[in-house]
Amino acid sequence: MKRVKGLYFLTGHDSGTIVLGAEWVAPNPRNYGRGIHPDMVGFYIDVHPVDATRRAAVRAVLRAQALPQLRDWITQAIAADETWQLTPHQHYWRLSDGHLTHRDEE
Repeated sequence: MKRVKGLYFLTGHDSGTIVLGAEWVAPNPRNYGRGIHPDMVGFYIDVHPVDATRRAAVRAVLRAQALPQLRDWITQAIAADETWQLTPHQHYWRLSDGHLTHRDEE
Protein backbone atom coordinates (compact mmCIF):
# COMPACT_ATOMS: atom_id res chain seq x y z
CA MET A 1 0.00 0.00 0.00
CA LYS A 2 2.93 2.38 0.43
CA ARG A 3 3.19 2.65 -3.36
CA VAL A 4 -0.51 3.51 -3.72
CA LYS A 5 -0.50 7.29 -3.80
CA GLY A 6 -4.23 7.82 -4.14
CA LEU A 7 -7.50 5.97 -3.75
CA TYR A 8 -10.48 7.85 -5.13
CA PHE A 9 -14.19 7.10 -5.08
CA LEU A 10 -15.42 8.99 -8.12
CA THR A 11 -18.78 10.70 -8.01
CA GLY A 12 -21.18 11.83 -10.67
CA HIS A 13 -22.79 9.94 -13.50
CA ASP A 14 -22.51 6.21 -13.98
CA SER A 15 -19.20 5.37 -15.71
CA GLY A 16 -20.84 2.88 -18.03
CA THR A 17 -19.05 -0.45 -17.98
CA ILE A 18 -15.94 0.79 -16.09
CA VAL A 19 -16.10 -0.14 -12.39
CA LEU A 20 -12.44 0.15 -11.37
CA GLY A 21 -9.37 1.85 -12.74
CA ALA A 22 -5.72 1.75 -11.81
CA GLU A 23 -2.89 3.90 -13.06
CA TRP A 24 0.88 3.64 -12.74
CA VAL A 25 2.48 7.09 -12.84
CA ALA A 26 6.04 6.52 -14.02
CA PRO A 27 9.03 8.75 -13.21
CA ASN A 28 9.56 9.55 -16.92
CA PRO A 29 13.30 10.31 -16.73
CA ARG A 30 13.49 10.83 -20.50
CA ASN A 31 11.95 14.29 -20.20
CA TYR A 32 15.24 15.95 -19.16
CA GLY A 33 14.11 18.23 -16.39
CA ARG A 34 10.39 17.93 -17.07
CA GLY A 35 9.91 14.62 -15.26
CA ILE A 36 7.35 13.69 -12.69
CA HIS A 37 8.00 14.78 -9.11
CA PRO A 38 9.17 11.72 -7.13
CA ASP A 39 6.26 12.07 -4.70
CA MET A 40 3.83 11.53 -7.60
CA VAL A 41 5.37 8.24 -8.82
CA GLY A 42 3.20 5.28 -7.89
CA PHE A 43 -0.23 3.76 -8.22
CA TYR A 44 -3.55 5.60 -8.27
CA ILE A 45 -6.84 3.72 -7.95
CA ASP A 46 -10.29 4.95 -8.98
CA VAL A 47 -13.53 3.28 -7.96
CA HIS A 48 -16.06 4.39 -10.56
CA PRO A 49 -19.67 5.33 -9.86
CA VAL A 50 -22.38 2.89 -10.87
CA ASP A 51 -26.13 3.19 -11.06
CA ALA A 52 -27.78 2.60 -7.68
CA THR A 53 -29.74 -0.36 -9.02
CA ARG A 54 -26.47 -2.19 -9.86
CA ARG A 55 -24.43 -1.14 -6.83
CA ALA A 56 -24.83 -4.29 -4.69
CA ALA A 57 -24.04 -6.63 -7.58
CA VAL A 58 -21.02 -4.55 -8.64
CA ARG A 59 -19.73 -4.43 -5.05
CA ALA A 60 -19.86 -8.24 -4.87
CA VAL A 61 -17.92 -8.60 -8.14
CA LEU A 62 -15.35 -6.02 -7.01
CA ARG A 63 -14.70 -7.88 -3.77
CA ALA A 64 -14.67 -11.36 -5.25
CA GLN A 65 -12.83 -10.76 -8.52
CA ALA A 66 -11.58 -7.24 -9.27
CA LEU A 67 -9.75 -6.50 -6.02
CA PRO A 68 -7.70 -9.74 -6.12
CA GLN A 69 -6.89 -8.99 -9.78
CA LEU A 70 -5.89 -5.44 -8.83
CA ARG A 71 -3.59 -6.81 -6.12
CA ASP A 72 -2.01 -9.16 -8.69
CA TRP A 73 -1.58 -6.32 -11.22
CA ILE A 74 0.18 -4.15 -8.63
CA THR A 75 2.36 -7.06 -7.47
CA GLN A 76 3.40 -7.81 -11.06
CA ALA A 77 4.06 -4.12 -11.71
CA ILE A 78 6.34 -3.84 -8.69
CA ALA A 79 8.35 -6.81 -9.97
CA ALA A 80 8.29 -5.63 -13.62
CA ASP A 81 11.41 -4.74 -15.51
CA GLU A 82 12.69 -1.20 -15.84
CA THR A 83 11.12 -0.69 -19.26
CA TRP A 84 7.64 -1.32 -17.86
CA GLN A 85 8.24 0.81 -14.78
CA LEU A 86 9.48 3.79 -16.82
CA THR A 87 6.27 3.85 -18.86
CA PRO A 88 2.89 5.12 -17.63
CA HIS A 89 0.13 2.50 -17.60
CA GLN A 90 -3.64 2.48 -17.13
CA HIS A 91 -5.66 -0.63 -16.37
CA TYR A 92 -9.46 -0.81 -16.31
CA TRP A 93 -11.96 -3.34 -15.04
CA ARG A 94 -15.23 -3.37 -16.96
CA LEU A 95 -18.44 -5.14 -16.00
CA SER A 96 -20.92 -5.87 -18.76
CA ASP A 97 -23.83 -8.32 -18.52
CA GLY A 98 -22.34 -9.77 -15.33
CA HIS A 99 -19.00 -10.52 -17.03
CA LEU A 100 -15.86 -8.81 -15.67
CA THR A 101 -13.00 -8.05 -18.04
CA HIS A 102 -9.79 -6.12 -17.46
CA ARG A 103 -6.84 -4.99 -19.52
CA ASP A 104 -4.14 -2.37 -19.88
CA GLU A 105 -5.15 0.63 -21.95
CA GLU A 106 -2.43 2.96 -23.11
